[in-house]
Amino acid sequence: MLTKEKTVIGFIGTGVMGKSMAGHLLKAGYPLYVYTRTKQKAQDLLDQGARWADTPKEIAEKANVIITIVGYPSDVEEIYLGKDGLISNGNENTYLIDMTTSTPSLAVKIAQEAKLKGMHAIDAPVSGGDIGAREARLAIMVGGEEKAFIEIEPILEKMGSNIVLQGKAGAGQHTKMCNQIAIASNMIGVTEAIVYAEKAGLDPEKVLQTITTGAAGSWSLSNLTPRVIKGDFEPGFMIKHFIKDMGIALEEAEKMGIAMPGLSLAQSLYKQLAEQGLSDKGTQALYKYWFQG
Repeated sequence: MLTKEKTVIGFIGTGVMGKSMAGHLLKAGYPLYVYTRTKQKAQDLLDQGARWADTPKEIAEKANVIITIVGYPSDVEEIYLGKDGLISNGNENTYLIDMTTSTPSLAVKIAQEAKLKGMHAIDAPVSGGDIGAREARLAIMVGGEEKAFIEIEPILEKMGSNIVLQGKAGAGQHTKMCNQIAIASNMIGVTEAIVYAEKAGLDPEKVLQTITTGAAGSWSLSNLTPRVIKGDFEPGFMIKHFIKDMGIALEEAEKMGIAMPGLSLAQSLYKQLAEQGLSDKGTQALYKYWFQG
């Protein structure tokens, strides 16, 4: 049984969201090793008492619960399945929790390889952006075996407030695709609404005050539109990562024979912004589509 007293957590990826998520685990009293490609990004955590690991291999050797939240499926594959990765170098009964938005097929492959080594792999992508990460209110979508989920649920509860086991390995990633599909078209509507309000001579803050409480209300409208009004386009979630996620969803939809016109349109608009040098801005920067050139 995985008790708090016997748990040592390794955390790989301390970016916009990972930094806050790892911080909650530290505050909860878990011993924590951290690794990220740029050590400076982990400095705040190190100052709070986290210990530095030089490689993912070192994390694998020292931790019995390992959490990853990195950029792309290729990063996930290297970290988990590479010769210096977690599965090759980890110990039996280690719990592996990938919170990156990645491909369902890779989640299944990781779970299979982990099982061969007597390890337990969970895919647990998240939604809620930097705000949800800071406030430990992330929605966490879990795929994997129920027994392993029960063991690591208390750890997930330190980072999120809506945690649901969706099914077997890969189900968490499929659920995240549903999340991203819903957000993609919603972001078009949210930003179009503000552009329309401004062009009509309305006070966008007053418009927002009204429409967030009606049928148009959404997380994006309530949390991202105020940033647009203030001219704040810094990332809670980067455009380049959203484009990646939409690509995964479109590939999965194609495999299932499903047309996704809304998702396809959203991806094309975001790709245009990326070509304008806005890849590292937040998804709310879609507003800038109407002011290019």
